[in-house]
Formats: sequence, C-alpha cells, structure tokens
Amino acid sequence: MQTATPVQRKVARPRADALRNRERIVTAAREMFTEFGPDAPLDEIARRAGVGNATVYRNFPDREALVREVVCSVMDRTAEAAERALAETGDAFGALERFVHVAADERVSALCPMVASTFDRYHPDLEAARERLESIIDALMDRAKAAGQLRTDVGVGDVMVVVAQLSRPPAGTGCDSADRFVHRHLQLFLDGLRAPARSSLPGTPITMEDLRKS
Repeated sequence: MQTATPVQRKVARPRADALRNRERIVTAAREMFTEFGPDAPLDEIARRAGVGNATVYRNFPDREALVREVVCSVMDRTAEAAERALAETGDAFGALERFVHVAADERVSALCPMVASTFDRYHPDLEAARERLESIIDALMDRAKAAGQLRTDVGVGDVMVVVAQLSRPPAGTGCDSADRFVHRHLQLFLDGLRAPARSSLPGTPITMEDLRKS
C-alpha cells in the first residue's frame, strides 16, 4: 500500500494591480496625514489614491492599521536611504548629510505625533522598522566619529530631534510655506555637528531611548 505524496500548494501572491493599489493608498495617506493630521477622512484618502473605499478597507481594516503602515513605510524608506548612503559614499560625514536631508524630505516631523498618540507604538511591525532605522543611523554616526569628522558629544537622539524640528511644522499648519527653508537650516545644523567642535554641549548625548521616555 503506497502513501500518497502530499501535494505542495503554492502560496497565492497578491496580484500586481492589488500591490499597486496598496502602494497608492499608502502614498495618498502619507500625503493626507502630513497635510491634515491622522484624522484625515479615509474617503478622501481613497479619492486621492484613485481607488474605492472598499479597496482601502480591504487592505487596511481600520485607521490604526493604515496609520501604522504609513509610519512604517516612512521609516523603511528613510532606512533604505541611510543604507545606500553608507554603501555608496566613501565620505562618512557625507553619508550622514545625505541621510539627514532625505529624512527631512520624508516629512518625519509630521508623522511623529501619530507615533505618540494614534496607535500602539509597541506593535511588532513598528518596533522592527524603528530598530532597523536606529541601527543604520548608529552605524552612520559611528563611522563619521571614527573618521574624526563628527563631534563625539552627540547621539542619535540629538540628530533625530533636530531633523524632526527643522524638517517641517506639525501637520495641518500651513507647512508647505516652510519647505524652502528646510534644507538651508538643516545644513547649518550639520555644519555644527562637524569635528572639531567649537564649543562644549551641556548635558549628555541624547539616545532614542531618552526620547521615548520623555
């Protein structure tokens, strides 16, 4: 008596059009959340994405799931930019500069309030994206410090606080008008990070854990 060989079933992959719809929804949500905050109407997000409301809910069962996906997407894109800078740039401080300007373009500051108030900040997807981002920023800064280009009395938290504060005002506050100043002011900040330092900073370097506790 022969034993039947189990049939290997293929795991169904999402169709290409379904993936494109999901990407359009996340992009539209990021834009709407940046402009109007996390309470932006979901039907308006659907309209901007060019899909129906049912498509939004099929991909994201509630607002919390959509906001979380947007925040994770922004952190992933920022981490990817940092990884490219680390791999492609021989100049350690130049790689850090590239990361900071890309982080500003991703509108990090407009999304920060969502992390604090809209959903569970300890969700596994969010923690994984955050750990990836923090790890690559650490690597960028460590390399610049080892090269003698970055002052030693700054931490990852110092960089992220300033990027968030300078990159854009909070969502829904006429933030487009400040865009033309962002990269100018970020470059002033970056010049202040260069070694040798012209002054001593009060306190100690800020970590991301310090920010989470504040």
